[in-house]
Amino acid sequence: MLASEAGVRDPYRRFHSWFETQVPQTLSRKATEAEGFFRRTGITFNVYGDEEAAERLIPFDLVPRIISGREWSKLAEGIEQRVRGLNAFLDDIYHDQEIVKAGIVPERLIKGNEAFIPQMVGFRPPGGVYTHIIGVDIVRTAENQFYVLEDNARTPSGVSYMIENRETMMQMFPELFAQNRVRPVETYPRHLRRSLQAVAPPACKGTPRVAVLTPGIHNSAYYEHAFLADQMGVELVEGTDLKLVDGRIAMRTTQGYVPIDVLYRRVDDAFLDPDVFRPESVLGVPGIMDVYRNGGITIANAPGTGISDDKAIYSYMPEIVEFYTGKPAILENVPTWRCAEEQSLSYVLEHLEDLVVKEVHGSGGYGMLVGPAASKAEREAFAAKLRARPGNYIAQPTLALSTVPILTEKGLAPRHVDLRPFVLVSDSVKIIPGGLTRVALKEGSLVVNSSQGGGTKDTWVLED
Repeated sequence: MLASEAGVRDPYRRFHSWFETQVPQTLSRKATEAEGFFRRTGITFNVYGDEEAAERLIPFDLVPRIISGREWSKLAEGIEQRVRGLNAFLDDIYHDQEIVKAGIVPERLIKGNEAFIPQMVGFRPPGGVYTHIIGVDIVRTAENQFYVLEDNARTPSGVSYMIENRETMMQMFPELFAQNRVRPVETYPRHLRRSLQAVAPPACKGTPRVAVLTPGIHNSAYYEHAFLADQMGVELVEGTDLKLVDGRIAMRTTQGYVPIDVLYRRVDDAFLDPDVFRPESVLGVPGIMDVYRNGGITIANAPGTGISDDKAIYSYMPEIVEFYTGKPAILENVPTWRCAEEQSLSYVLEHLEDLVVKEVHGSGGYGMLVGPAASKAEREAFAAKLRARPGNYIAQPTLALSTVPILTEKGLAPRHVDLRPFVLVSDSVKIIPGGLTRVALKEGSLVVNSSQGGGTKDTWVLED
């Protein structure tokens, strides 16, 4: 919000003027009101393995993160290029693997990858779309440079918090939205439904019927599954609600079983079809992969898209984007060392105290080492893991991330953030203006994940 010499940055000027007139006690009361709103609405997430607080509220900060329209336009251009490159990459690796033949991505990262689904080889999803919903995690450095931290192309979560954060802010501070021209995010469910219907399978006749597949109430993101189904006006189903009927996947209704055209699944690949993957799974639908390959249903996101979430694949994304789009990547990656490479492993082991080391299949802030914040014993233990399974890790520098203000008992204070814009891909690419800003509420912390104590805030993209 504050530039070191120039004072308040342009996007924040109106907010800053408003904030200067506010009474601290009133803002504290509003923060309590917001927490009560989230609690009554049931906006929670589950923490696996935490018996004391298995279900928690995600802390919400009242100070919005504000991005100018000009800045957003540049960012959106880079995001669209990246997701188009991702879809082209997925189509290629399940078909001709030209990028492997060209020597750009090593074959071992494809063949030996647990997220690569052999059943998808030679099959092209309806509309040629693999990643229908993508969350791109972006960070900004203190030097004002945007970097992509990771891609989330399997089942990205958090969009419900983006929408509820905005609704809460509009209810509590309507005057702010009268003073600032903020682009809407609440249209996301409508765009999501239209985007899913646009990739209906060949078997679809008439208006495509969409449903959301959830693992059930014990899943950490169940609130979001129910929220999105409700907002789209479609059915929320579990695996036990579905079965194979006349070559189609049908859901149980009060009028009997009716076929589904598009299934927005929030169930991992391994549990999707017990006939193909884990036979003990009760979360998926027996036979759904055969129906899918025969053109009877669209699954969003497509099975096998998880390979593009792999952090070793991520390290090749600039080359991947340029290979398929013919232009250099607009958005850069964070510099990355692949520990599977001997020279990189040697460097990482020598500089553990300065680096962030992550599992290639890891998520949620688990299984990682933040070198500067770790003890000597923790670094030594992690070094043993690296030596044992170097191919399981990548490393990145500890970036000097930008900060945005949060409201504390003593007033405004800076905290590190990232941003997850949400992208819808069908016959076009739609990027929601803003996204979910996750904030590390602990002073000095770089870990923004809600499972690790992070919070969220509303993200404003202004109309210039």
